[in-house]
Amino acid sequence: MPDAPATTPRQLPPIGEGDPAKGAQVRAMFDGIAPRYDALNALLSLGVDRGWRREAVAWAVADDPGDVLDVATGTADLAIALRRAAPSARVVGVDFSEPMLAVGRAKAARRGVDVRLEVGDGTALPYPDASFDALTIAYGLRNFADVDAGLREFRRVLRRGGVAVVLEFPPPPVGVFGRVFRFYFTRVVPWLGGVVSGRPGAYAYLPASVMAFPDPEALAERMRAAGFADVRYRLQTGGVSALHRGVAA
Repeated sequence: MPDAPATTPRQLPPIGEGDPAKGAQVRAMFDGIAPRYDALNALLSLGVDRGWRREAVAWAVADDPGDVLDVATGTADLAIALRRAAPSARVVGVDFSEPMLAVGRAKAARRGVDVRLEVGDGTALPYPDASFDALTIAYGLRNFADVDAGLREFRRVLRRGGVAVVLEFPPPPVGVFGRVFRFYFTRVVPWLGGVVSGRPGAYAYLPASVMAFPDPEALAERMRAAGFADVRYRLQTGGVSALHRGVAA
């Protein structure tokens, strides 16, 4: 598949919710950055994201799930980690970008990890009701054109009592640390990501989409409205990342 056209900062996908064109534009953006996605993630996060994902995995497998779905799995880092943490579970990863999934399949094969990776839309998941015991999504929910539709889909495919674990970047925290992080996130990340990937728009979209995303308490409320009970969250690394967990009621 040929590379998607380079996205310039003036051609960003829609940042917030409600634009039906957002899904296709975000998919094209991820198709284009798939070959360098993992290397840039490690560089831009300074490796800290690995600890955030480990905590998400621990929350997701705490009740020994038999069937686990990782939504917006991308290059499958979280799906692979889930399978390793729950070796008897069936782990499925779903994403709307086939080039990202191709990178994930090659990675899983190299590591000898058995995960099933499939193309699908997080707001219209291709699975029957009550198919999974646990569901995860890492840094993908803000890319949905309709966050509430996605949360309702998460509830639909989970069995009663199943858990949804959402890992996402909230708007940067306040205070000195927040100001430093905001500078890094809004100035350094787009510049460095653009230089390395050759697609500056993709890395300008990242901080813009984070700024537009609900704060952790607002997201918790939206999870409750979608049918999740016992919703709780924890801020990671001073509020740079937030981890939510809800139980399908």
